[in-house]
Amino acid sequence: MNTTYAEDVMTVLNSRSSIRHYDKDVKISKEELSELLTFATKAPSAWNLQHWHFTVFHSDEAKQKLLPIAYNQSQIVESSAVVAILGDLEANENTDQVYDPLVLAGHLKSEIKENLAGQISRAYTDKGFARDAAFTNASLAAMQLMIIAKAKGYDTCAIGGFNKDQFMQEFSISERYVPIMLISIGKAVKPAHQSNRLDLEQVSTWL
Repeated sequence: MNTTYAEDVMTVLNSRSSIRHYDKDVKISKEELSELLTFATKAPSAWNLQHWHFTVFHSDEAKQKLLPIAYNQSQIVESSAVVAILGDLEANENTDQVYDPLVLAGHLKSEIKENLAGQISRAYTDKGFARDAAFTNASLAAMQLMIIAKAKGYDTCAIGGFNKDQFMQEFSISERYVPIMLISIGKAVKPAHQSNRLDLEQVSTWL
């Protein structure tokens, strides 16, 4: 791996932190935000079913509407945008969209596609599996969004504290989706508070 490339990646990962206070005057354009979200969709997912959906709060009016649902946390309205990460409980419905173009292009044999479709269909008879998959895979996209945002000069904060039921009702979210987290995006007005990480020895077991 190119040394500069590796150093750049490590710099982004080391400099990312959770920011709760943003410069309210900084705006992020729809084009910039779309670019960040497009990079987020490059995240890996089981069977490449892409178990995520983004509800984007870009306007001041939308963020004000979200504010009480997120327990009046200031970063909701101070940030340039807030992205709600939703997990797809019916990602199996994406099977044909994902695999048919590959079959048509000759990159995948139709019998292999049918085998994969069978695996997916059987797995999704288990509602517990569907929910776990929605959380796991959408969270990968969420992390990717925070990393690319930092690489592009923006700060973020993952927010789990919001009323999920009110969120679903207020914004008419389909029951196909489960709300996982909110991510605020903007420019920090002050650094994150000091935090530390547990030693590797505490969080790893080597066999």
